[in-house]
Amino acid sequence: MSRSISEVMRPGVISVPKSLTLAEVTRRLVEEEVHALFVSDDDGAVIGVISDIDLLAGEWLFTDEGSLNVMRAITAAELMSTPVSSVEISEPLEGVAKRMRREDIHRLLVTDHSQPVGVVSVSDIVGALGAQKVVRRTVREVMSSVIVTCRLETLLRAVARGMSERHSRSVVVVDAKGAPRGIITGSDLLEFAGDGKIEGVTAADVMHDPVTISPDDNLRAAANMMIRQHRHRLLVVDPGDPGATPLGLISTSDIMHEMAQPGSAWQT
Repeated sequence: MSRSISEVMRPGVISVPKSLTLAEVTRRLVEEEVHALFVSDDDGAVIGVISDIDLLAGEWLFTDEGSLNVMRAITAAELMSTPVSSVEISEPLEGVAKRMRREDIHRLLVTDHSQPVGVVSVSDIVGALGAQKVVRRTVREVMSSVIVTCRLETLLRAVARGMSERHSRSVVVVDAKGAPRGIITGSDLLEFAGDGKIEGVTAADVMHDPVTISPDDNLRAAANMMIRQHRHRLLVVDPGDPGATPLGLISTSDIMHEMAQPGSAWQT
């Protein structure tokens, strides 16, 4: 894949001041429809990044007043990750994909002679698959076969705790027979941050319909579906029995990892 970051990055940097409260950060994440925001200092320089997963790791989803008061007082500067990982705009795409896989990075600040000019994420790199003419792997070979699941009646607080403990960005909701009924992602939980409305809410109340794909489809088909449906992950099901227990999940990260493998279609 002899392409540069400049061809796939999103120009411009969405940032928030370091003094912004976490409740305001949550609102900005939802409004901008992104998974992370960069944090800037008083001079406008980028000094950190804060993501939806960072917010879920806090005490927002507990109902006791003490925990909520602590979280309400925290600012973006106190919860952000720093330093910010960045890449120069001239870097070749395949090298950046390898680095993101090696360092487990979901997004990079793109700079031009050290000046921020854009952002490149796992999803952006996956989008580059659309231009590839050769795909050697199938969904079955790349997907994650072990998935985190919960029942329809599982309380949302328990779902959030499970996602945090298992470092999972999604949970598949199944019925009593194991049939997939929906999926919940970190972004779906953001509306409950800090408002005290989580009490009694179940997985069934929040889940959205999963976008499914066959294990025998190729990675280009998976990437195209992710782009078309604006989803970071697809539920892999048996096309002959879509109501059976899911076979696995394939995410933008799974596809990127394959792209970075030596000898893959995108490295030759």
